[in-house]
Amino acid sequence: MCGRYTIAAPSEAIRRMFGFRNPLPNLPARYNVAPTQDVPAVRLEGGERRLVMLRWGLVPAWSKEMASSAPLINARGESVADKPSFRTAFRLRRCLVPVDGFYEWKAMGKGPKQPAHIHLKRGGLFALAGLWEIWKAPDGTIIESMALVTTSANATLQQVHDRMPVIVPPEKFDVWLDVERFGAREASSLIAPAPDDLLDFDWVSTRVNQVANDDPGLIVPVTPAAQPAPAKKSTPEAAGAKKGGKAGDQLDLF
Repeated sequence: MCGRYTIAAPSEAIRRMFGFRNPLPNLPARYNVAPTQDVPAVRLEGGERRLVMLRWGLVPAWSKEMASSAPLINARGESVADKPSFRTAFRLRRCLVPVDGFYEWKAMGKGPKQPAHIHLKRGGLFALAGLWEIWKAPDGTIIESMALVTTSANATLQQVHDRMPVIVPPEKFDVWLDVERFGAREASSLIAPAPDDLLDFDWVSTRVNQVANDDPGLIVPVTPAAQPAPAKKSTPEAAGAKKGGKAGDQLDLF
């Protein structure tokens, strides 16, 4: 799963990596991109890569209304070619989402989940696999939206979460984007965990839990709060010992 991410790289750096041809946009640094927000994505239009803004939370073309809760922000790679919400977009409308990190949360005992910021070991931009769709509202408004494709986590990220977004390497951008040259079979070959040595992560502040917080401090590493040791369960042997008997002693019946 992926529910928040960062994209703080300058627009020029994004253009160099993704090679889009339309005018360079003014994209502010974002440290807490959240679902239902408009986000930059790269897709193919007329054979050229273009940077566009898409709503994060895919709305299937056949939907009667846009869901007000639980938007489709992720599409499981294992079923993306078959699930009605995503199969047409997977075949006809694939995109790349530029990021320089994403967040996942790990359960830490009985305390609050601990967020981690996941990024390339060497730092810098990378691309997440996305799907986009066009939906027409009853009032005629056109909404273009997207979802991120996910897969099982690699060995590095299993320390944090069991899922991760699909990362598309630069040499495979065309395979994901060009739906006329590369079909579902070729695209499916890219749905796999990233190499174990590609990514690293830092534990970060729970401030990221609040969408209103969007500043560089969110990705500053922190030491996770210590969790209390689990209470020891009472056992018959322990109870016997407390009453003066020895652990493991048995009563004589005769």
